[in-house]
Amino acid sequence: MNTSRPIRIRRAHAADAARLEAIFQYSFEGTWLPVLTPAAAESYRTEDRGARYVEASLAAFRVAEIEGVVAGFVHWQDDFVEGLHVHGDYRRHGVGTLLMDCAERAMAAAGFAAARLETDSFNVASQAFYLGRGYAEQARYPDEEWDSGFTTILYIKQFDPGRDCLPE
Repeated sequence: MNTSRPIRIRRAHAADAARLEAIFQYSFEGTWLPVLTPAAAESYRTEDRGARYVEASLAAFRVAEIEGVVAGFVHWQDDFVEGLHVHGDYRRHGVGTLLMDCAERAMAAAGFAAARLETDSFNVASQAFYLGRGYAEQARYPDEEWDSGFTTILYIKQFDPGRDCLPE
């Protein structure tokens, strides 16, 4: 992990939208596109899902910024992590770790006893990341988002009641 450049976590701004869409597109192309059916990939493009997601949820995003460049973002609602995306140029720099730290602290400060999230069974990198953070698999079920025969994995991380959860 390269931490020589400071990483700033902040709320997303409207001016970040294009960069956030680019990060989401990077994730789509590198993670999902290689395993999607052609019909599911076309549906994603036709519906412009990345842009719609960013537009609908931007106000809830926290972004990681390195030297003025948005490197990744996290999005959670209540106790559920909706998404964590880091651009490939900034992976293994501690960006995902700091974004998840932010989300987990906020959830704990809001009184939640645990954090929940989902990933797909083909995404072994995300599974390793979340397992390394103390998440445990709770369930597996058919993925309904992509219609590509995937299996979704639900992970849960219980918070330590004595954990320092002061707001940022």
